[in-house]
Parts: sequence; C-alpha cells; structure tokens
Amino acid sequence: MINLNTMFETRGLKIIVTGGGGVLCGNMAVALAKLGASIAILDIDPEKARQVVEEIARAGGDAFALACDVTQPESVRAAYDQIRNRWDRIDVLVNGAGGNHPSASTNKEVALFDLDPDAVNKVFALNFTGTFIPSQIFGKAMAAQGNGNIVNIASMNSVRPLTRIPAYSAAKAAVANFTQWLAVHMAQEYSPQIRVNAIAPGFFITKQTRFLLTNPETGGYTPRGQAVIAHTPMKRMGEADDLLSTLIWLISPGASFVTGIMVPVDGGFSAFSGV
Repeated sequence: MINLNTMFETRGLKIIVTGGGGVLCGNMAVALAKLGASIAILDIDPEKARQVVEEIARAGGDAFALACDVTQPESVRAAYDQIRNRWDRIDVLVNGAGGNHPSASTNKEVALFDLDPDAVNKVFALNFTGTFIPSQIFGKAMAAQGNGNIVNIASMNSVRPLTRIPAYSAAKAAVANFTQWLAVHMAQEYSPQIRVNAIAPGFFITKQTRFLLTNPETGGYTPRGQAVIAHTPMKRMGEADDLLSTLIWLISPGASFVTGIMVPVDGGFSAFSGV
C-alpha cells in the first residue's frame, strides 16, 4: 500500500513552470516552492518572472527566473542549458504559457472574415506550439532519465468552444489532444514512469480574459461575464488557488497510475446544460 503520509509529497522536486510570471502559473510556482520544490520560472517577460522569484525568496523558497520565448526552439534550448547547469534532473514541466489576444477575437466591430491570420497564428503558436516545443526539449531529458511528469494547462475551451475566440479555442483543443497523444507516446516509447496530463481551468479573471469578462467602468461583469456566471453552478469565477490541489495531485505519487487525462476545474460549467 502506498505511504499515505507521502501520497501528495512534492518536496525536493525540480519543477519548470513556463508562463510562470503570469497570475495563475505564478501562483502555482509560489505554492510549489512553499511545499519544498525547486522552481525554474520561464517567462517571455523576465521582470514578471523575477517578481515571482522574489516572492518565493521572501517565503524562504528556492527559485530562479529565465527569460524564454516558448514559441522559439532556440530560446527554450538556451533555457534548458541554464537549467541543466543548476540541476541534475528535471522532475516536472508545467506548460503554462498561453493566452488570448483581442486581435484574434471577433466582436461587434470585427467579423470573423476580418480577423488577421497573423494574429490568429500568434495565438495558436503561443498556446499549442508553446506547449509542444518545451515538451520536446524538456521531455527529451525526461526520456533520458526514465521518469518525469508533464502537466499542460488546457482550458474548458478544449472541449466546448466559446464564441468570439476561435484561435484560442482551437489551440486549446490541440493542447488537449496533444496531451493524450504525448502520454501514450512517452509511456510506450520511453518509460511508463513519464506521465502527461492536463488541467482545464474554467473561467478565471486574468490579463487575457479581463477585457471580455469585466467592465472597467462599472467594476462589474460584462454581459459575457454575466452569461458565464449564469452557466456556472457555483456562481463565481475561479481563483488562482483553486488550481493548486489538482496540480499537486497530478505531480505527486498519489497519481502514479494517472496519465493522459484532462481535469476540469470549472465550478461545474462543463456539467451544466443551461436548463
């Protein structure tokens, strides 16, 4: 029987978090560091990454920041080289870099037929390619060492596309599909001790979603935000802390027989038919 005292142990793990300067993944990094993991925070904005490292340091944790564009192989390889100069192994990769952009979204003024393909490509690249490339480069290290754990940040858009955001929805659907593919590939071709799973957040207020869900003039929800609440049985938006327990479970010994799944954290949104 598994040791119940260490079922959710994360102390000592070497964890890479891409997009670690953001609200959700930054909170993940801080929490994991408080639990005793060592964290490499990768972000295209080095200042945001450093701010998270400083927060971790103030709490007595171990972390360092690296500037990294996850859509560019040479940038990810450079980050990998710096990480291997510090660590002898990589236990966990959290693929958290992602997000939407208004230029790839439809609205009353911009029809689908007017969307800039370059903007669509950038959103798709950030979310899917930005998951694929780190999985290649850091996953190769896991394959060599014979164990590891990859957690992708998907979305409820992966299974239920939302209006106005075609690029983001399509990219997150690709992340969900890739999660399943990679789980099978790594287990069959390299080691069954390499697990790949995804977390699918529902509606959380972040920099990318704020313009769609909240009204800066009134401080309340937009009509879209109100529709989200109406279709969320728990009647609230998600908070960053809501993702932590799922992440800790997926990377811990307690999930040693779990691979290839996507866990919704959405307040019941995906279960509600609207009636």
